[in-house]
Amino acid sequence: MGDVLAGFHAVWEFDTDSVLIRFERGLRTPKLLQALGERRVPYEALASVELTQGKRGTVVLRATPRPGADPLADAADGQLKEGSDPYRLVLPAERETLAEYYADELRARLGPEADTAADRYLVAAPPPPASFKAYDAKAFFDGETVAFRWFWTGASTAKWKAGDQRFAVAGLSGVEWRSPEIFNGHLRLLPRGAADDRPGAADQDPAAVVFGMGYGLAHESLPFAAAVLEAVQAATPALVPERSPAARPDPADIADRIRHLGALREAGLLTDDEFSHKKTELLAEL
Repeated sequence: MGDVLAGFHAVWEFDTDSVLIRFERGLRTPKLLQALGERRVPYEALASVELTQGKRGTVVLRATPRPGADPLADAADGQLKEGSDPYRLVLPAERETLAEYYADELRARLGPEADTAADRYLVAAPPPPASFKAYDAKAFFDGETVAFRWFWTGASTAKWKAGDQRFAVAGLSGVEWRSPEIFNGHLRLLPRGAADDRPGAADQDPAAVVFGMGYGLAHESLPFAAAVLEAVQAATPALVPERSPAARPDPADIADRIRHLGALREAGLLTDDEFSHKKTELLAEL
């Protein structure tokens, strides 16, 4: 089509095979949309397009991605508020006729498999932050490995006993993201082929980090989750899950962790054997 449709917080640029969605960086633009920057969405990634009446003299043009076509949409799983929906374009009501024209044009370009799930991601995941802060840990992702480093003030005893975690994406089957804006928000990694014996609560699961007020913010944790999902799909399933080697830790940090373990033992949360075993593991990292 080669045309441009500008709305509030976003501009849609139509090409022959895709639509490029550019998000504004103004103060009123939701932080998630600012973090996304822009996204190119092939028409074959869309399941449907609709035009509805919005609030306060607006109309809303919304595209729905096919399941399995966009790692961001798969990770979000319908949990985003309307204002943070990257597939939603809000326009003044006086542009309704123009919006209806583009809605019809988009519908005409939907692929023959629009009503089926995609067998691979057709939309690229947004660039993720190298790390973000959850309530109980700092999460890292380098494209091949996800790492959780626990915080003293937030991590449960179960997580401290398990120690900091590293997961190769080749050893994962997926990611579970629960918005920080709802109760029990968290990011959980799903190990490939693992028995279903992990703790149900995210705060007890070493393969999960929990969110909270000011932690695990959607504009950080959701692109992170989407990028991990994309990497999981790209990984060769035949690879054997393995832990990546950890970088050499700071001796002062190891000493602080041993002191914290000692405090847990004195509080009766660790046995002498558990303390000795964990202390030996930490010292072996030096």
